[in-house]
Amino acid sequence: MLPDVNLRPPFNITRASHVVLHVADLARSRDFYVNIVGLVISEEGEGVCYLRGLAEACHHSLVLVQSQGGEQTCKRIGFRVFFEEDLDSAYAFFKAEGLAAEWVDVPHQGRTLHVEDPIGTRIELCAQMETLPRMYLKVESFTGAHAQRLDHYQLLAPDTYALCEFYSRLGFRNSEYIAHGDKLLGAFMYRKGTCLDLAIVQGAGPRLHHFAYTVSESHNIFTACDLAGNYGYAASVERGPGRHGPGGMLFVYLRDPDGHRVELFNSHYQTIDIEIEPVRWEAASLSTNVRWGIPAPARWYFEATAFAGAALIEPAEKPNPQTLESYALALSMQK
Repeated sequence: MLPDVNLRPPFNITRASHVVLHVADLARSRDFYVNIVGLVISEEGEGVCYLRGLAEACHHSLVLVQSQGGEQTCKRIGFRVFFEEDLDSAYAFFKAEGLAAEWVDVPHQGRTLHVEDPIGTRIELCAQMETLPRMYLKVESFTGAHAQRLDHYQLLAPDTYALCEFYSRLGFRNSEYIAHGDKLLGAFMYRKGTCLDLAIVQGAGPRLHHFAYTVSESHNIFTACDLAGNYGYAASVERGPGRHGPGGMLFVYLRDPDGHRVELFNSHYQTIDIEIEPVRWEAASLSTNVRWGIPAPARWYFEATAFAGAALIEPAEKPNPQTLESYALALSMQK
């Protein structure tokens, strides 16, 4: 059902690191992530703002870049590698695969490599980043939902199995997966020993469905919702609060001023031991509300952030999940 995993990959990715977004109004987006999500500003410059979570020592996990032509895209998602030589190995690997690989200069990072996976997802790899004090004990300066650290990304891809196979070659393991018969629909993959660094779900892609920050306390999730309402973003609370089936976390999904989707959740379990088997979820019996609540709206499934310059590839078969709209229609027909 799942591809074989290379437990000795050609280079060592350690974790999801940072995401770089184009935004239409830098000041407005910065205020959203500070006042509602609760990130800390590491540095601001002309047309750019670097932010990090309260528990993060590295300079940035979110970079907001003022768009010049109005685009509201994702420039890159970032992964850390363990050693500098991993970057050289990664360069050789991507070149041998016929995939894009280019050395670039990026502020506050060491040597940085821009690469693309087989469907064109824009990725950057680095082994080092400048550090700043962790802020998790500076309670007097906390804002928003007290976001702690960047945890994972979810991508939409036209062929879940094919992309899962590629990342399995890079040492990503599956904690859980969603399937229908022998068809893989969703893969929840990790490198850092929790259940997620990268989720891959079937859909038109490559697109960034969401990126996610952990929070320490469950009430922080509700605080984010309250603050969204207070700051005029009530309609941006897109899904939740709720509890996932895969992963089992409490969550809420918010849309920022540009429509980029960010998840806040209360962490998850440990998976580092190699004898742990992935958990299968059957799509036909998995309700999108999972434990309680109502299903997700259709936009949660089908809207996502495009990657700058990447061509969109449609899946051979369009997903047909249960949505809030189809759920409501079924209820109305029962009356």
